[in-house]
Formats: sequence, structure tokens, C-alpha cells
Amino acid sequence: MIAIVDYGMGNLRSAQKGIEKSGHEAVVTDDPELISSADAVVLPGVGAFKDCYDGLDARGLVRPVIEAAQSGRPFLGICVGLQLMFESSEEGGHETRGLGILPGRVIRFPAASKTGLKVPHMGWNQLFLTPERYCPLLQGIERDPYVYFVHSYYAQPSDPDIILATCQYGVEFAAIVGRDNVFAVQFHPEKSQTDGIKILQSFGNLVGRKI
Repeated sequence: MIAIVDYGMGNLRSAQKGIEKSGHEAVVTDDPELISSADAVVLPGVGAFKDCYDGLDARGLVRPVIEAAQSGRPFLGICVGLQLMFESSEEGGHETRGLGILPGRVIRFPAASKTGLKVPHMGWNQLFLTPERYCPLLQGIERDPYVYFVHSYYAQPSDPDIILATCQYGVEFAAIVGRDNVFAVQFHPEKSQTDGIKILQSFGNLVGRKI
């Protein structure tokens, strides 16, 4: 069973439906014990970074989520869920603490006056797999697929080795990151049609495997 962390925000039901469509069982929960006992954990996210972190903190879920990521079980962050996994974000005009599961910070896209591109980055865009880095989430997917994004901020990892795929939107940014059992995607796989469902299926297939 895959636990989807409920902290009062995010695309909880759509994430659950996407995972179920991929053939895996998923439950939305804010129960720390269930998160601790699940076969795998998903941290979704829609909204502002600080509000999402505060939602976790208010429910006593910061420590259980960090421990889940450190447990060796498959762990997946989606959209703001990816951003929360880093050490901090500049969203809101000042540095806000994140979960610190991965090294780095979250920054805003350059203004449209600099790139000619509107912020937020919204819609379909292409992934570019990082050469010579294996990403188990992308098994069975055509190389460099298109996926669906909605975000104004992006992660800037301090360790380039965790970047598994990138995307271009005025700047190159990390679209998939991962280390050991921990993965995160900036796009919404549950909104990315067939390839997105395959990504969720591949994540669920990691349960019980040595990653």
C-alpha cells in the first residue's frame, strides 16, 4: 500500500486516482503510524511552499515524512512535494525552511522581461534525461517525453549528481531528482497522460525491490 501524505493541501485525490490507475493501491492519510508502516510514501503538493510546510508541521508530519524518506522504502515527491524536500525556498520574499531531505534550495523563475516567458511555467514541456544516470521511474517510456508542469519556482540542487532529468523554460532546471530510495518530480505525473501513469506504475513497482 502506498501512503499519500495529507497535510491539508495538494492534489490528493488526483494523485490517488493516478496511482490507482497505474495498478497500485493508495490511501490518503495524515496518520503518522500509517505513513510509517506503508510500503511506499508519496508527498504531493499544490500551493505555496510555506503553507505546505506549515500544513505538515501543524499535523505533526514533518518528522514522520523525513523518517519515511530515510527508511529505504520508495518515496516520491510531486511538484511542491519535490520543492519541500530541499533545504529552503525563497518563495514569499525570504528564505523558508524545507524538509532538508535533499541538498539545495528552491528559487523563482526569471521574470518574463528577461526570458520572454510567462511565469508560472504552465503546460506541456519536454524532459531531457541526464546522460549516464539511471532513473527507474522512466522504465518503458519513450526517451525525452513530454509531461505537464504548473509551477513558478524550481529546485536548484547543490549536488548535481541527484539530477536525473532536466527541462528548459528560459533556464534549465531539475525536473526529476533522486538518490537511493528517494525520488521527486517537478511535473504532475497524474496529469501527464500515458507516460505519467507509467511513471507512477514504475514507482509502485519499486516496492520490495532493492533500489
